[in-house]
Amino acid sequence: MRHGGQVLADALKAHEVARVFSVPGESFLAALDGLYDSGIDNIVCRQEGGAAMMAEAYGKLTGDPGVLFVTRGPGATNASSGIHVAQHDGTPMVIFVGQIPLAHRDRGAFQEVDYRAMFAPLAKWVAEVENTDRIGEYVARAFRVARSGRPGPVVLALPEDVLSAETNMPDIAPSDLAKPSFDKLAATSIMGLVGQSKRPLVVAGGSIWSGQAAENLRAFAEQNQLPVTVPFRRQDLMDNRSPCYVGDLGVGMNPKLAKRLQDADCILLLGAELRDIATAGYTLLDPLTEPKTIIQIHPDADHIGRVYPAKMGIVARAPDALAKLRGLPPMISSWSDWTRTARSDYEDWQRLAETPGDVRMEDVVRYLSDALPENAILTNGAGNYAAWVHRYFTFKTYGTQVAPTSGSMGYGFPAAISAKLHYPDRPVICFAGDGCFQMTCNEFSTAVQHGANVITIVANNGRYGTIRMHQEKTYPGRVSGTDLANPDFAAFAHAYGGHGETVTRSEDFADAFQRCLDADKPCIIELKLDSEALATGFTLSEARKMGEAQS
Repeated sequence: MRHGGQVLADALKAHEVARVFSVPGESFLAALDGLYDSGIDNIVCRQEGGAAMMAEAYGKLTGDPGVLFVTRGPGATNASSGIHVAQHDGTPMVIFVGQIPLAHRDRGAFQEVDYRAMFAPLAKWVAEVENTDRIGEYVARAFRVARSGRPGPVVLALPEDVLSAETNMPDIAPSDLAKPSFDKLAATSIMGLVGQSKRPLVVAGGSIWSGQAAENLRAFAEQNQLPVTVPFRRQDLMDNRSPCYVGDLGVGMNPKLAKRLQDADCILLLGAELRDIATAGYTLLDPLTEPKTIIQIHPDADHIGRVYPAKMGIVARAPDALAKLRGLPPMISSWSDWTRTARSDYEDWQRLAETPGDVRMEDVVRYLSDALPENAILTNGAGNYAAWVHRYFTFKTYGTQVAPTSGSMGYGFPAAISAKLHYPDRPVICFAGDGCFQMTCNEFSTAVQHGANVITIVANNGRYGTIRMHQEKTYPGRVSGTDLANPDFAAFAHAYGGHGETVTRSEDFADAFQRCLDADKPCIIELKLDSEALATGFTLSEARKMGEAQS
Protein backbone atom coordinates (compact mmCIF):
# COMPACT_ATOMS: atom_id res chain seq x y z
CA MET A 1 0.00 0.00 0.00
CA ARG A 2 1.20 3.52 -0.87
CA HIS A 3 -0.35 6.90 -0.21
CA GLY A 4 -1.23 9.02 -3.21
CA GLY A 5 1.79 11.26 -2.82
CA GLN A 6 4.08 8.24 -3.09
CA VAL A 7 2.20 6.98 -6.14
CA LEU A 8 2.68 10.41 -7.72
CA ALA A 9 6.42 10.51 -6.96
CA ASP A 10 6.86 7.00 -8.35
CA ALA A 11 4.99 8.02 -11.50
CA LEU A 12 7.33 10.99 -11.95
CA LYS A 13 10.33 8.68 -11.61
CA ALA A 14 8.81 6.39 -14.24
CA HIS A 15 8.67 9.40 -16.57
CA GLU A 16 12.36 10.09 -15.81
CA VAL A 17 11.68 13.39 -14.07
CA ALA A 18 14.91 14.53 -12.42
CA ARG A 19 13.87 17.97 -11.13
CA VAL A 20 10.69 19.73 -10.07
CA PHE A 21 10.07 23.34 -9.08
CA SER A 22 7.77 24.21 -6.22
CA VAL A 23 6.48 26.54 -3.56
CA PRO A 24 5.26 24.31 -0.70
CA GLY A 25 1.67 24.25 0.51
CA GLU A 26 -0.31 22.27 3.06
CA SER A 27 -2.62 21.06 0.30
CA PHE A 28 0.01 18.69 -1.11
CA LEU A 29 1.96 17.55 1.96
CA ALA A 30 1.62 13.92 0.88
CA ALA A 31 3.24 14.77 -2.47
CA LEU A 32 6.13 16.47 -0.67
CA ASP A 33 6.49 13.35 1.45
CA GLY A 34 6.56 11.24 -1.70
CA LEU A 35 9.36 13.37 -3.10
CA TYR A 36 11.38 13.09 0.13
CA ASP A 37 13.41 9.99 -0.76
CA SER A 38 12.58 9.83 -4.48
CA GLY A 39 15.92 11.19 -5.68
CA ILE A 40 14.03 13.92 -7.56
CA ASP A 41 15.58 17.36 -7.07
CA ASN A 42 12.97 19.73 -5.59
CA ILE A 43 13.88 23.37 -6.27
CA VAL A 44 12.04 25.40 -3.66
CA CYS A 45 11.19 28.88 -4.96
CA ARG A 46 9.98 32.11 -3.43
CA GLN A 47 6.81 32.74 -5.45
CA GLU A 48 4.78 30.55 -7.76
CA GLY A 49 5.16 32.87 -10.75
CA GLY A 50 8.93 32.50 -10.64
CA ALA A 51 8.65 28.75 -10.05
CA ALA A 52 6.36 28.39 -13.07
CA MET A 53 8.79 30.31 -15.27
CA MET A 54 11.66 28.09 -14.11
CA ALA A 55 9.66 24.99 -15.02
CA GLU A 56 8.74 26.47 -18.38
CA ALA A 57 12.37 27.33 -19.13
CA TYR A 58 13.33 23.74 -18.30
CA GLY A 59 10.82 22.56 -20.91
CA LYS A 60 12.21 25.00 -23.48
CA LEU A 61 15.78 23.87 -22.91
CA THR A 62 15.24 20.11 -22.75
CA GLY A 63 12.09 19.34 -24.75
CA ASP A 64 10.85 17.36 -21.74
CA PRO A 65 7.96 18.64 -19.63
CA GLY A 66 8.94 21.04 -16.89
CA VAL A 67 7.22 19.97 -13.66
CA LEU A 68 5.71 22.40 -11.17
CA PHE A 69 4.03 21.94 -7.77
CA VAL A 70 1.92 24.77 -6.33
CA THR A 71 -0.73 25.00 -3.69
CA ARG A 72 -4.41 25.82 -4.13
CA GLY A 73 -5.97 29.25 -4.60
CA PRO A 74 -3.33 32.02 -4.60
CA GLY A 75 -0.58 29.50 -5.35
CA ALA A 76 -2.29 28.49 -8.56
CA THR A 77 -3.24 32.02 -9.57
CA ASN A 78 0.34 33.20 -9.01
CA ALA A 79 1.58 30.40 -11.28
CA SER A 80 -0.76 31.36 -14.13
CA SER A 81 1.75 33.80 -15.66
CA GLY A 82 4.28 31.04 -16.30
CA ILE A 83 1.57 28.69 -17.54
CA HIS A 84 0.52 31.32 -20.06
CA VAL A 85 4.12 31.48 -21.32
CA ALA A 86 4.10 27.70 -21.86
CA GLN A 87 0.79 27.79 -23.71
CA HIS A 88 1.82 30.69 -25.94
CA ASP A 89 5.32 29.34 -26.64
CA GLY A 90 4.37 25.68 -27.15
CA THR A 91 6.43 24.42 -24.22
CA PRO A 92 5.74 21.04 -22.58
CA MET A 93 4.88 21.46 -18.90
CA VAL A 94 2.97 19.54 -16.22
CA ILE A 95 1.54 21.46 -13.27
CA PHE A 96 0.30 19.80 -10.08
CA VAL A 97 -2.02 21.97 -8.00
CA GLY A 98 -3.00 21.07 -4.45
CA GLN A 99 -6.75 21.15 -4.02
CA ILE A 100 -9.29 21.22 -1.18
CA PRO A 101 -10.62 17.83 -0.01
CA LEU A 102 -13.31 16.28 -2.20
CA ALA A 103 -15.88 16.44 0.59
CA HIS A 104 -15.50 20.22 0.86
CA ARG A 105 -16.23 21.12 -2.77
CA ASP A 106 -18.87 23.67 -3.69
CA ARG A 107 -19.06 25.06 -0.13
CA GLY A 108 -16.76 28.01 -0.66
CA ALA A 109 -14.04 26.24 1.30
CA PHE A 110 -10.73 27.90 2.12
CA GLN A 111 -8.95 28.77 -1.16
CA GLU A 112 -11.44 26.80 -3.26
CA VAL A 113 -11.12 27.28 -7.04
CA ASP A 114 -12.60 25.42 -10.00
CA TYR A 115 -9.35 24.76 -11.88
CA ARG A 116 -11.05 23.31 -14.95
CA ALA A 117 -12.74 26.67 -15.48
CA MET A 118 -9.75 28.75 -14.40
CA PHE A 119 -7.09 27.14 -16.59
CA ALA A 120 -9.20 26.10 -19.58
CA PRO A 121 -7.91 28.96 -21.80
CA LEU A 122 -4.32 28.61 -20.55
CA ALA A 123 -3.66 24.87 -20.82
CA LYS A 124 -3.95 22.00 -23.29
CA TRP A 125 -5.78 19.89 -20.73
CA VAL A 126 -7.02 20.45 -17.18
CA ALA A 127 -8.31 17.69 -14.91
CA GLU A 128 -8.94 16.92 -11.26
CA VAL A 129 -7.98 13.50 -9.89
CA GLU A 130 -10.88 12.23 -7.80
CA ASN A 131 -9.66 8.69 -7.06
CA THR A 132 -6.31 7.67 -5.58
CA ASP A 133 -6.34 4.50 -7.70
CA ARG A 134 -6.20 6.63 -10.87
CA ILE A 135 -3.28 8.94 -10.04
CA GLY A 136 -0.86 6.94 -12.23
CA GLU A 137 -3.34 6.96 -15.11
CA TYR A 138 -3.77 10.75 -14.97
CA VAL A 139 -0.03 11.39 -14.71
CA ALA A 140 0.68 9.20 -17.74
CA ARG A 141 -1.93 11.04 -19.77
CA ALA A 142 -0.69 14.44 -18.58
CA PHE A 143 2.84 13.78 -19.82
CA ARG A 144 1.54 12.40 -23.11
CA VAL A 145 -0.70 15.41 -23.78
CA ALA A 146 2.00 17.91 -22.74
CA ARG A 147 4.40 16.46 -25.33
CA SER A 148 2.09 15.55 -28.19
CA GLY A 149 1.28 17.64 -31.27
CA ARG A 150 2.09 21.22 -30.44
CA PRO A 151 3.42 20.88 -26.87
CA GLY A 152 1.94 22.84 -24.03
CA PRO A 153 1.00 22.93 -20.34
CA VAL A 154 -1.25 20.41 -18.59
CA VAL A 155 -2.78 21.10 -15.16
CA LEU A 156 -3.74 18.35 -12.70
CA ALA A 157 -5.58 19.34 -9.52
CA LEU A 158 -4.90 16.97 -6.62
CA PRO A 159 -7.41 17.03 -3.75
CA GLU A 160 -5.72 16.77 -0.37
CA ASP A 161 -7.61 13.65 0.68
CA VAL A 162 -6.90 11.89 -2.64
CA LEU A 163 -3.17 12.42 -2.09
CA SER A 164 -3.21 11.19 1.50
CA ALA A 165 -5.39 8.10 0.89
CA GLU A 166 -3.73 4.75 0.23
CA THR A 167 -3.92 2.40 -2.74
CA ASN A 168 -2.40 -0.84 -3.90
CA MET A 169 -2.72 -0.04 -7.62
CA PRO A 170 0.44 -0.81 -9.62
CA ASP A 171 2.37 1.84 -11.52
CA ILE A 172 1.45 2.65 -15.11
CA ALA A 173 4.34 2.68 -17.56
CA PRO A 174 4.77 5.72 -19.82
CA SER A 175 3.38 5.20 -23.31
CA ASP A 176 5.17 5.91 -26.56
CA LEU A 177 4.41 9.27 -28.11
CA ALA A 178 2.62 9.11 -31.45
CA LYS A 179 4.38 11.40 -33.93
CA PRO A 180 3.20 12.54 -37.36
CA SER A 181 5.36 11.24 -40.19
CA PHE A 182 7.12 13.06 -43.01
CA ASP A 183 8.42 11.18 -46.05
CA LYS A 184 10.57 11.88 -49.08
CA LEU A 185 7.49 12.35 -51.29
CA ALA A 186 6.31 15.22 -49.06
CA ALA A 187 9.78 16.77 -49.19
CA THR A 188 9.87 16.52 -52.98
CA SER A 189 6.40 18.10 -53.28
CA ILE A 190 7.45 21.02 -51.09
CA MET A 191 10.58 21.72 -53.09
CA GLY A 192 8.59 21.48 -56.30
CA LEU A 193 6.44 24.39 -55.12
CA VAL A 194 9.44 26.34 -53.83
CA GLY A 195 11.19 25.80 -57.17
CA GLN A 196 8.41 27.67 -58.97
CA SER A 197 9.06 30.84 -56.99
CA LYS A 198 11.40 33.74 -57.63
CA ARG A 199 11.50 35.26 -54.14
CA PRO A 200 11.20 32.45 -51.56
CA LEU A 201 11.51 32.96 -47.83
CA VAL A 202 11.87 30.29 -45.15
CA VAL A 203 10.43 31.06 -41.69
CA ALA A 204 11.63 28.58 -39.07
CA GLY A 205 10.00 28.63 -35.64
CA GLY A 206 7.86 26.88 -33.08
CA SER A 207 9.11 24.43 -30.48
CA ILE A 208 10.40 20.83 -30.42
CA TRP A 209 13.74 21.71 -32.01
CA SER A 210 17.19 20.26 -31.36
CA GLY A 211 20.81 20.97 -32.15
CA GLN A 212 20.67 18.52 -35.04
CA ALA A 213 17.55 20.18 -36.43
CA ALA A 214 19.24 23.58 -36.31
CA GLU A 215 22.23 22.15 -38.19
CA ASN A 216 19.90 20.56 -40.75
CA LEU A 217 18.19 23.92 -41.26
CA ARG A 218 21.51 25.62 -41.92
CA ALA A 219 22.64 22.92 -44.36
CA PHE A 220 19.27 22.82 -46.16
CA ALA A 221 19.24 26.59 -46.59
CA GLU A 222 22.84 26.84 -47.76
CA GLN A 223 22.68 23.99 -50.28
CA ASN A 224 19.60 25.63 -51.85
CA GLN A 225 20.64 29.27 -51.24
CA LEU A 226 17.35 29.93 -49.43
CA PRO A 227 17.02 32.97 -47.13
CA VAL A 228 15.92 32.00 -43.61
CA THR A 229 14.25 34.22 -41.04
CA VAL A 230 12.84 33.33 -37.63
CA PRO A 231 9.95 34.68 -35.55
CA PHE A 232 10.23 36.64 -32.32
CA ARG A 233 12.83 35.19 -29.92
CA ARG A 234 13.67 32.09 -31.94
CA GLN A 235 17.05 33.39 -33.13
CA ASP A 236 19.02 30.35 -31.94
CA LEU A 237 17.25 28.01 -34.40
CA MET A 238 19.96 28.79 -36.96
CA ASP A 239 23.57 29.92 -36.74
CA ASN A 240 23.28 33.67 -37.31
CA ARG A 241 26.67 33.64 -39.07
CA SER A 242 25.28 31.60 -41.98
CA PRO A 243 25.14 33.49 -45.30
CA CYS A 244 21.49 32.39 -45.52
CA TYR A 245 20.38 33.79 -42.16
CA VAL A 246 18.62 37.13 -42.77
CA GLY A 247 17.28 38.21 -39.36
CA ASP A 248 14.23 37.89 -37.11
CA LEU A 249 10.61 38.90 -37.59
CA GLY A 250 10.42 40.29 -34.06
CA VAL A 251 9.55 43.49 -32.26
CA GLY A 252 11.54 46.32 -33.83
CA MET A 253 12.47 44.20 -36.85
CA ASN A 254 14.68 45.43 -39.65
CA PRO A 255 12.38 47.47 -41.96
CA LYS A 256 14.07 45.90 -44.98
CA LEU A 257 13.24 42.43 -43.69
CA ALA A 258 9.64 43.51 -43.19
CA LYS A 259 9.55 44.63 -46.81
CA ARG A 260 11.09 41.34 -47.88
CA LEU A 261 8.30 39.42 -46.15
CA GLN A 262 5.83 41.49 -48.15
CA ASP A 263 7.70 40.92 -51.41
CA ALA A 264 8.23 37.16 -51.02
CA ASP A 265 6.14 35.10 -53.43
CA CYS A 266 6.59 31.80 -51.56
CA ILE A 267 6.84 31.37 -47.78
CA LEU A 268 7.88 28.04 -46.30
CA LEU A 269 6.83 27.86 -42.65
CA LEU A 270 8.85 25.26 -40.76
CA GLY A 271 7.04 24.79 -37.45
CA ALA A 272 6.23 28.49 -37.43
CA GLU A 273 3.05 30.53 -37.65
CA LEU A 274 2.67 34.04 -38.98
CA ARG A 275 1.27 35.83 -35.96
CA ASP A 276 0.83 39.50 -35.14
CA ILE A 277 4.45 40.28 -34.19
CA ALA A 278 5.93 38.66 -37.31
CA THR A 279 3.47 40.58 -39.50
CA ALA A 280 3.45 43.90 -37.59
CA GLY A 281 -0.10 43.44 -36.41
CA TYR A 282 -1.18 41.60 -39.59
CA THR A 283 -0.36 44.70 -41.65
CA LEU A 284 2.60 43.32 -43.62
CA LEU A 285 0.43 40.51 -44.98
CA ASP A 286 -3.33 40.73 -45.34
CA PRO A 287 -4.93 37.48 -44.13
CA LEU A 288 -7.98 38.08 -46.34
CA THR A 289 -6.43 38.98 -49.68
CA GLU A 290 -2.81 37.77 -49.60
CA PRO A 291 -2.10 35.82 -52.82
CA LYS A 292 1.23 34.31 -51.73
CA THR A 293 2.09 30.64 -51.92
CA ILE A 294 2.34 29.52 -48.31
CA ILE A 295 3.65 26.07 -47.40
CA GLN A 296 3.18 25.22 -43.76
CA ILE A 297 4.68 22.32 -41.82
CA HIS A 298 3.28 22.13 -38.29
CA PRO A 299 2.78 19.34 -35.73
CA ASP A 300 -0.83 20.36 -35.06
CA ALA A 301 -3.35 20.28 -37.91
CA ASP A 302 -5.50 22.92 -36.22
CA HIS A 303 -2.68 25.46 -36.57
CA ILE A 304 -2.20 24.99 -40.31
CA GLY A 305 -3.78 27.84 -42.24
CA ARG A 306 -5.32 29.23 -39.07
CA VAL A 307 -4.79 32.84 -40.16
CA TYR A 308 -3.07 32.74 -43.55
CA PRO A 309 -4.37 30.08 -45.97
CA ALA A 310 -1.78 27.44 -46.84
CA LYS A 311 -1.52 26.18 -50.39
CA MET A 312 0.18 23.10 -48.95
CA GLY A 313 -0.15 22.03 -45.34
CA ILE A 314 1.61 19.04 -43.83
CA VAL A 315 1.17 17.76 -40.29
CA ALA A 316 4.73 17.04 -39.17
CA ARG A 317 7.44 18.25 -36.86
CA ALA A 318 9.87 20.71 -38.41
CA PRO A 319 12.97 18.71 -37.35
CA ASP A 320 11.59 15.56 -39.04
CA ALA A 321 10.85 17.52 -42.20
CA LEU A 322 14.31 19.08 -42.26
CA ALA A 323 16.00 15.70 -41.98
CA LYS A 324 14.29 14.73 -45.25
CA LEU A 325 14.59 18.12 -46.97
CA ARG A 326 18.33 18.24 -46.31
CA GLY A 327 18.71 14.88 -48.02
CA LEU A 328 17.28 16.03 -51.36
CA PRO A 329 19.61 17.05 -54.20
CA PRO A 330 20.32 20.81 -54.19
CA MET A 331 18.06 22.92 -56.38
CA ILE A 332 19.34 25.10 -59.18
CA SER A 333 18.01 28.39 -57.87
CA SER A 334 17.13 31.63 -59.59
CA TRP A 335 17.01 33.56 -56.32
CA SER A 336 20.66 33.72 -55.27
CA ASP A 337 20.74 37.52 -55.67
CA TRP A 338 17.57 37.77 -53.58
CA THR A 339 19.26 35.82 -50.78
CA ARG A 340 22.56 37.74 -50.98
CA THR A 341 20.73 41.07 -50.77
CA ALA A 342 18.69 39.85 -47.80
CA ARG A 343 21.87 38.83 -46.00
CA SER A 344 23.51 42.18 -46.80
CA ASP A 345 20.47 43.96 -45.34
CA TYR A 346 20.85 41.91 -42.15
CA GLU A 347 24.56 42.73 -41.85
CA ASP A 348 23.82 46.44 -42.31
CA TRP A 349 21.24 46.18 -39.51
CA GLN A 350 23.93 44.67 -37.28
CA ARG A 351 26.07 47.81 -37.46
CA LEU A 352 25.90 49.63 -34.14
CA ALA A 353 23.59 52.63 -33.98
CA GLU A 354 24.88 54.79 -31.15
CA THR A 355 22.51 55.62 -28.31
CA PRO A 356 23.03 58.50 -25.84
CA GLY A 357 24.81 58.20 -22.53
CA ASP A 358 28.06 56.93 -21.05
CA VAL A 359 26.74 53.36 -20.90
CA ARG A 360 25.50 52.17 -24.26
CA MET A 361 23.55 48.94 -24.46
CA GLU A 362 24.85 48.23 -27.96
CA ASP A 363 28.43 48.21 -26.64
CA VAL A 364 27.54 45.79 -23.83
CA VAL A 365 25.65 43.39 -26.10
CA ARG A 366 28.31 43.40 -28.80
CA TYR A 367 31.05 42.80 -26.22
CA LEU A 368 29.20 39.76 -24.88
CA SER A 369 28.45 38.50 -28.38
CA ASP A 370 32.17 38.53 -29.17
CA ALA A 371 33.50 37.42 -25.77
CA LEU A 372 31.15 34.66 -24.60
CA PRO A 373 31.67 31.03 -25.65
CA GLU A 374 29.29 29.79 -28.33
CA ASN A 375 27.28 27.70 -25.87
CA ALA A 376 26.55 30.56 -23.44
CA ILE A 377 22.85 30.89 -22.65
CA LEU A 378 21.08 34.26 -22.76
CA THR A 379 17.71 34.82 -21.11
CA ASN A 380 15.45 37.83 -20.93
CA GLY A 381 11.92 38.89 -20.12
CA ALA A 382 10.07 41.79 -21.71
CA GLY A 383 11.04 45.42 -22.25
CA ASN A 384 12.79 47.70 -24.71
CA TYR A 385 16.18 46.67 -23.27
CA ALA A 386 15.75 43.30 -25.00
CA ALA A 387 15.69 44.97 -28.43
CA TRP A 388 19.45 45.55 -28.15
CA VAL A 389 19.95 41.83 -27.50
CA HIS A 390 17.76 40.83 -30.44
CA ARG A 391 19.49 43.21 -32.80
CA TYR A 392 23.15 42.98 -31.85
CA PHE A 393 23.79 39.54 -30.34
CA THR A 394 24.89 36.85 -32.77
CA PHE A 395 23.35 33.54 -31.72
CA LYS A 396 25.58 30.72 -32.88
CA THR A 397 24.23 27.51 -31.32
CA TYR A 398 20.82 26.03 -30.64
CA GLY A 399 19.58 26.25 -27.05
CA THR A 400 21.26 29.55 -26.25
CA GLN A 401 18.22 31.88 -26.34
CA VAL A 402 15.60 31.39 -23.64
CA ALA A 403 12.94 34.08 -23.78
CA PRO A 404 9.15 34.31 -23.79
CA THR A 405 7.48 34.87 -27.15
CA SER A 406 4.46 35.77 -25.03
CA GLY A 407 6.29 38.92 -23.90
CA SER A 408 6.06 38.17 -20.17
CA MET A 409 7.92 40.53 -17.86
CA GLY A 410 9.92 38.96 -15.06
CA TYR A 411 10.71 35.83 -17.06
CA GLY A 412 14.42 36.20 -17.70
CA PHE A 413 15.74 35.87 -14.16
CA PRO A 414 13.92 32.66 -13.09
CA ALA A 415 14.61 31.22 -16.55
CA ALA A 416 18.32 31.88 -16.03
CA ILE A 417 18.24 30.07 -12.69
CA SER A 418 16.62 27.06 -14.33
CA ALA A 419 19.13 27.11 -17.19
CA LYS A 420 22.11 27.28 -14.82
CA LEU A 421 20.80 24.41 -12.72
CA HIS A 422 20.52 22.26 -15.84
CA TYR A 423 23.79 23.42 -17.40
CA PRO A 424 26.04 24.35 -14.45
CA ASP A 425 29.19 24.45 -16.60
CA ARG A 426 27.84 26.90 -19.18
CA PRO A 427 27.75 30.70 -18.71
CA VAL A 428 24.17 31.89 -18.21
CA ILE A 429 23.50 35.59 -18.68
CA CYS A 430 20.16 37.21 -17.88
CA PHE A 431 19.24 40.54 -19.42
CA ALA A 432 16.57 42.43 -17.50
CA GLY A 433 15.19 45.91 -17.28
CA ASP A 434 14.84 47.59 -13.91
CA GLY A 435 11.08 47.01 -14.04
CA CYS A 436 11.33 43.50 -15.47
CA PHE A 437 13.86 42.33 -12.89
CA GLN A 438 11.87 43.56 -9.91
CA MET A 439 8.92 41.37 -10.84
CA THR A 440 10.83 38.20 -9.88
CA CYS A 441 13.99 39.46 -8.14
CA ASN A 442 12.96 37.67 -4.92
CA GLU A 443 14.15 34.48 -6.63
CA PHE A 444 17.72 35.71 -6.02
CA SER A 445 17.62 33.77 -2.77
CA THR A 446 16.55 30.68 -4.76
CA ALA A 447 19.65 31.13 -6.91
CA VAL A 448 21.87 31.45 -3.84
CA GLN A 449 20.29 28.49 -2.05
CA HIS A 450 20.65 26.14 -5.00
CA GLY A 451 23.99 27.41 -6.33
CA ALA A 452 22.70 28.82 -9.61
CA ASN A 453 25.51 31.31 -10.31
CA VAL A 454 23.89 33.37 -13.03
CA ILE A 455 24.99 36.86 -14.05
CA THR A 456 22.10 39.31 -14.37
CA ILE A 457 22.56 42.53 -16.28
CA VAL A 458 20.01 45.09 -15.14
CA ALA A 459 19.44 47.88 -17.65
CA ASN A 460 18.33 50.69 -15.37
CA ASN A 461 16.66 53.65 -17.06
CA GLY A 462 14.29 54.39 -14.19
CA ARG A 463 11.09 53.53 -15.99
CA TYR A 464 8.90 50.98 -17.69
CA GLY A 465 10.60 51.85 -20.97
CA THR A 466 8.34 50.08 -23.46
CA ILE A 467 5.17 51.60 -22.01
CA ARG A 468 6.84 55.01 -21.82
CA MET A 469 7.74 54.73 -25.51
CA HIS A 470 4.13 54.05 -26.47
CA GLN A 471 2.95 56.70 -24.04
CA GLU A 472 5.15 59.37 -25.64
CA LYS A 473 3.98 58.37 -29.11
CA THR A 474 0.32 58.43 -28.17
CA TYR A 475 0.11 61.05 -25.40
CA PRO A 476 3.37 63.04 -25.74
CA GLY A 477 4.63 64.70 -22.59
CA ARG A 478 1.86 63.31 -20.39
CA VAL A 479 3.89 60.94 -18.23
CA SER A 480 1.66 58.78 -16.07
CA GLY A 481 2.46 55.56 -14.25
CA THR A 482 5.74 54.71 -15.98
CA ASP A 483 8.47 56.17 -13.74
CA LEU A 484 10.20 53.90 -11.20
CA ALA A 485 12.05 54.39 -7.90
CA ASN A 486 14.73 51.71 -7.86
CA PRO A 487 17.07 50.20 -5.26
CA ASP A 488 20.83 49.98 -5.47
CA PHE A 489 20.90 46.72 -7.44
CA ALA A 490 24.51 45.92 -6.57
CA ALA A 491 23.69 46.30 -2.86
CA PHE A 492 20.63 44.12 -3.43
CA ALA A 493 22.87 41.33 -4.71
CA HIS A 494 25.21 41.65 -1.71
CA ALA A 495 22.25 41.53 0.70
CA TYR A 496 21.31 38.09 -0.61
CA GLY A 497 24.89 36.82 -0.46
CA GLY A 498 25.71 37.44 -4.10
CA HIS A 499 28.05 39.84 -5.87
CA GLY A 500 27.11 43.21 -7.33
CA GLU A 501 28.63 45.73 -9.73
CA THR A 502 27.50 49.15 -10.90
CA VAL A 503 28.66 50.30 -14.32
CA THR A 504 28.46 53.96 -15.34
CA ARG A 505 30.70 53.82 -18.44
CA SER A 506 30.69 51.31 -21.29
CA GLU A 507 34.46 50.91 -21.12
CA ASP A 508 34.18 49.63 -17.53
CA PHE A 509 31.80 46.79 -18.37
CA ALA A 510 34.37 44.17 -19.41
CA ASP A 511 36.25 44.37 -16.09
CA ALA A 512 33.00 44.25 -14.10
CA PHE A 513 31.87 41.23 -16.07
CA GLN A 514 35.14 39.42 -15.45
CA ARG A 515 34.85 40.06 -11.71
CA CYS A 516 31.42 38.46 -11.84
CA LEU A 517 32.80 35.42 -13.65
CA ASP A 518 35.46 35.12 -10.96
CA ALA A 519 33.01 35.58 -8.07
CA ASP A 520 31.51 32.10 -8.32
CA LYS A 521 28.16 33.26 -6.96
CA PRO A 522 24.98 34.85 -8.37
CA CYS A 523 25.80 38.36 -9.61
CA ILE A 524 24.11 41.56 -10.73
CA ILE A 525 25.66 44.17 -12.98
CA GLU A 526 23.61 47.35 -12.91
CA LEU A 527 23.95 49.52 -16.02
CA LYS A 528 23.19 53.17 -15.32
CA LEU A 529 21.56 54.21 -18.58
CA ASP A 530 20.91 57.71 -19.83
CA SER A 531 17.25 58.71 -19.49
CA GLU A 532 17.19 59.45 -23.24
CA ALA A 533 18.16 55.87 -24.14
CA LEU A 534 14.72 54.50 -24.95
CA ALA A 535 15.17 52.08 -27.86
CA THR A 536 17.64 51.00 -30.54
CA GLY A 537 16.07 53.25 -33.14
CA PHE A 538 15.28 56.47 -31.33
CA THR A 539 15.55 58.43 -28.08
CA LEU A 540 12.88 59.50 -25.62
CA SER A 541 12.82 63.00 -27.10
CA GLU A 542 12.45 61.61 -30.60
CA ALA A 543 9.55 59.42 -29.47
CA ARG A 544 7.85 62.48 -28.01
CA LYS A 545 8.38 64.44 -31.22
CA MET A 546 6.84 61.58 -33.18
CA GLY A 547 3.79 61.75 -30.93
CA GLU A 548 3.54 65.52 -31.22
CA ALA A 549 3.74 65.30 -35.01
CA GLN A 550 0.89 62.81 -35.10
CA SER A 551 -1.35 64.65 -32.63
